[in-house]
Amino acid sequence: MDDTYLWRVSREEDHVGASAESAGSRSAGAGFESAGAGSAKSGSAKSGSAKSGSVNAQSTNAQSTNMKSAVAAEGAEGAEVRLEKGNDGRAGRSSPAETSPATTSPARSPARTSPPQAPPPRRGLLVLALMLTMALAAVDTTIVSTAVPQIVSDLGGFTVFSWVFSAYLLAQTVTIPVYGKLADLYGRKPVLVAGTLIFLLGSALCAAAWDMPSLIVFRAVQGLGAGSIQATVLTVAADLYPLKERGRIQAALSTVWGVAAVGGPSVGGAFAAYATWRWIFLINLPLGAVALALIARHLHERVDRGRIRIDWLGAGLMLGAGVTLILALVQGGTAWPWLSLPSMGLLGAAVLLTAATVAVERRAPEPVMPPWIWTRRVLAGVNLSGLCIGVIMIGPSVFLPVYAQEVLGLGPIAAGLVMATMTMSWPVAAAFCNRAYLRIGFRDTGLVGAAVACAAVVWVLLLPYRPPLWHVVGATLLLGAGMGLFSPSMVIGAQQTVGQWQRGTVTAAVVFSRYLGQSVGAALLGAISNAALRGRLDDAPAALRGQLPDRIDDIGRGLGPESHLSPAAADYLRHALDTATHHVYLGVAAGCGAAVLLLALVLPRKFPTPAPNETGAVPD
Repeated sequence: MDDTYLWRVSREEDHVGASAESAGSRSAGAGFESAGAGSAKSGSAKSGSAKSGSVNAQSTNAQSTNMKSAVAAEGAEGAEVRLEKGNDGRAGRSSPAETSPATTSPARSPARTSPPQAPPPRRGLLVLALMLTMALAAVDTTIVSTAVPQIVSDLGGFTVFSWVFSAYLLAQTVTIPVYGKLADLYGRKPVLVAGTLIFLLGSALCAAAWDMPSLIVFRAVQGLGAGSIQATVLTVAADLYPLKERGRIQAALSTVWGVAAVGGPSVGGAFAAYATWRWIFLINLPLGAVALALIARHLHERVDRGRIRIDWLGAGLMLGAGVTLILALVQGGTAWPWLSLPSMGLLGAAVLLTAATVAVERRAPEPVMPPWIWTRRVLAGVNLSGLCIGVIMIGPSVFLPVYAQEVLGLGPIAAGLVMATMTMSWPVAAAFCNRAYLRIGFRDTGLVGAAVACAAVVWVLLLPYRPPLWHVVGATLLLGAGMGLFSPSMVIGAQQTVGQWQRGTVTAAVVFSRYLGQSVGAALLGAISNAALRGRLDDAPAALRGQLPDRIDDIGRGLGPESHLSPAAADYLRHALDTATHHVYLGVAAGCGAAVLLLALVLPRKFPTPAPNETGAVPD
């Protein structure tokens, strides 16, 4: 079988003979199917193992009265066993030799585990497709920034250019939960293909934009497709790889983001300087075509959907709540003051729409954001930690390049490389994440990562004015290593607590929380930075006050190459930026501290790993 079959869902029970020997070779129910390996689901009177071929019938009957086993062929590991709760409500036990006490993977039994099989011959091509698809969304978050002067020169509209970024972020974030639910209802492939096509349509339209308002609208179309890509790729990766290998695929996908952070601005600047800025969007078309061809060829699903009822009202209310909240956070303090009527109106509307969403989702048969996402201890803790991850990520991403250029005196490329060091250490740490969570568990792995991130932030807070560059680089590398342990362990851990056909919803909730945390963090940290700068400007010595800019927005111009400030005034502004950056990192430190407390006090040391029943649902 050359194609890679990720999963097969069947809602009918197969009939099994009474013979113990034949029970070992039958399969039914729900599971994953990966080339060269089937999927099996055992009923209350059947069990088997491809490794042993036959088992003692008495032992089989004694075990099957208390638990069900699901054999799933996942990648190179072949069949993997998941044990549901027995009649007494306790999870099935496994041999100590098979599972260490700290391991959070499903319990296993030698008589129920098939021998490892060779990895599917085409799985690598499917992983390439996932990486290319993820690259579309990752690169477009960075490639546009360096082409700002050329785009504005061609289209005009400098005063509203920030909406080119805001529209993309807004559309991407609010649609992630909807796509996650659709992936569980209709399957991963149609959602991923549809999202990629929408993204490519938006790219073509952006390349054909005739003015700034049209470019903003078309960037929103791109964001609608990017929302599908972000969550669905992570869900497919979890379906394709067994637990012990998911850290490596997470590392590969993290590498995509690292390359995008380093290469995106350079590619965008090259297109703008030597060709045209429109190629920034046109380059997506051939990459997307290759990704779609690989997905169509090597990703196959067999989904018995049954009767599907989509919660359109809940989806609409959730989109409205997300739009108003993120719009208030993005524009508050920038387009209008925080205490102005637009900010208060948007925040009030977000609260009302969120309350209406909760009321509707409690009664919906297939809610987009099920209430158990926030009522289960593990998932609530993971989603809240996702908010913290967003705050930790956005602080250095936004403020460290400015600090590197204006305070340390680096050029734009060198400042970008300083920030890129975090994206270099992140995938390296993520590659070792699977070893860590298999040995000490998801919670403790995330706790180690959060502690390392805290150490990196404290390192920055202890730096003097204009420190040696290696201190900043070292702290940023350390921060990336901490996040490489923290972030993947939370995503994979959350995915392991639910059944296969709730995995898309859970993954989308985690990704949505992270992006929401970035929006909240950008607003809060921006307010902290502005307050620190405002205070330093107001407290300036009388001899310098006449030379300093009156507005915070003019500080960058005052330190630019055409500045006419005296050396003393310029040095005072650099001290002000240094103070503001330290205040921002105090906010990041608060996010790290909140993450440590959440992990230590809210999340259990061992994550539950219930198995899906016949319909893919998970018993509470």
